[in-house]
Amino acid sequence: MNQKHIKPIRISAAVITVSSTRTEENDTSGQTICDILKKAGIIVEHYAIVPDQIESIRAELYRALIKSNCIILNGGTGLTHDDCTIEAVLPLLEKIIDGFGELFRMKSCQEIGTASMLSRALAGICHSKAVFCIPGSPSAVSLATKELIIPEITHILSHAIK
Repeated sequence: MNQKHIKPIRISAAVITVSSTRTEENDTSGQTICDILKKAGIIVEHYAIVPDQIESIRAELYRALIKSNCIILNGGTGLTHDDCTIEAVLPLLEKIIDGFGELFRMKSCQEIGTASMLSRALAGICHSKAVFCIPGSPSAVSLATKELIIPEITHILSHAIK
């Protein structure tokens, strides 16, 4: 891409863990994301844990959108009966970044094999801000944050800003 497309943007992040069992004390995935972002010089303005409920996820996403332009939700992206992060977020996205899920699954396949097809990783734009939904395992959040989100977040937001 043409470097002229990249704008000087202050990235501020929000991390939302979707889980009915995690607490701040045992949310290793949420803390991993926060640590990786901080090491990359990205300020985490908002952190929360919400249960696997569509209304709770949406309410927290809206709170995060007030403070941050890069929102990362982890957990609740699987195929079990209570996984509903994708169902909560997808209808709110104005644009979907199809390549994010595709690249995540491709990179995951190298680590976990064909089980990567079960991943419903998703990214898109909501109110001119980037929203990422990723699986909640420590290896998945590390992969997505280090290899996909951080390298492209400024580029994504450069295009998303109105």
